[in-house]
Amino acid sequence: MTRLVNRDRSLEELEHDRWSAPSGGETRLMATVRELRRKPIGGLTVEDIRLLIRQDVGLVYLLPLAVEILRSDPLAEGDMYEGDLLAAVLTRSAESWTENPELGFVIKCHAHIRSDARVAAAS
Repeated sequence: MTRLVNRDRSLEELEHDRWSAPSGGETRLMATVRELRRKPIGGLTVEDIRLLIRQDVGLVYLLPLAVEILRSDPLAEGDMYEGDLLAAVLTRSAESWTENPELGFVIKCHAHIRSDARVAAAS
């Protein structure tokens, strides 16, 4: 069952895990991830969510948000391309869905229905 989450809290607060300051040599990507982990999850953009999901960060909290977005806009896009959020979600490992198995089922069914509709439209 999907849990209700306070969207005014950051991933750091929700996970009770504050990452220590970098010891130097941190990549731009990791600096961005570190910054996004401090932002309230309700204020994350599609791009923020896509980036964090691609890095397997905060999945237990972000996958339900991503599925919510994808239900209303299956081709929601961040900064990469149309549908990049869906691609990020669909490429997570099976283990990523253990906390929310019903969401994994919903998103896979949704993706399957969308691909069937495209095939039917092309015929």
